[in-house]
Amino acid sequence: MTTFVAVHGAWSAGWAWRRMQAELGKRRHILFAPTWTGIGERRHLAGPAVGLSTHIDDLVNHMETEDHSDVVLVAHSYGGMVATGAMGRIADRVRQVIYLDAFLPRRGQSAFELFGEEARNSMIAAAAASGTWWAIPPNSPPSDTDAEDLAWIAPRRVPQPIATFAEGVPHGIEELTVPRAYIYCLRLGPFDRFGPFAAMTKSDPDWSYREIDASHSPNITNPVGLADVLEDLCADS
Repeated sequence: MTTFVAVHGAWSAGWAWRRMQAELGKRRHILFAPTWTGIGERRHLAGPAVGLSTHIDDLVNHMETEDHSDVVLVAHSYGGMVATGAMGRIADRVRQVIYLDAFLPRRGQSAFELFGEEARNSMIAAAAASGTWWAIPPNSPPSDTDAEDLAWIAPRRVPQPIATFAEGVPHGIEELTVPRAYIYCLRLGPFDRFGPFAAMTKSDPDWSYREIDASHSPNITNPVGLADVLEDLCADS
């Protein structure tokens, strides 16, 4: 049995890992899925002061409150910023970090820096146009998300405070001391932000690397396939 902790992505929350909790539970694993401040069921706490450091504190506090040890972090998308930033404080509780189509920041880098200038400007403009300058509206779900899933996802994805994208990480991937892996989603959307990270980890012997036939959110669109890859990586670590 493995204990996993999902480190969810932007505009998302613990709810997005419900299918993975069921699938991994059938395989006798446990998956915790905490939600960050200001989004999901904690949307009432949103405000301009909520930043990346807030979400890092959320993860650290979850790990300490649950008294986790020997867990596998599964960091999805923006969750790569949260997991990496927290590792300076929780590494002794973590067996392995698995990045799922996620950002791999170096110390001091922000999500905006990794998005690139054009995407950053577009996101800031979208926040201004929405009437709430400090919160960025959700991007579009992957193109292969079916109608039923879209109906489930749409009301649950909410704007995310801009400071979570603008703040740099206090701890970088170059400082990781635990086994690490990268899962690259092969069904590319219009903007492949994660290909460079996949290429880097695929050629680095310090990383385990896998690919999955899924779009950016296999926790929703392909939970069985994702569970298979997670089990494979845990056996390999």
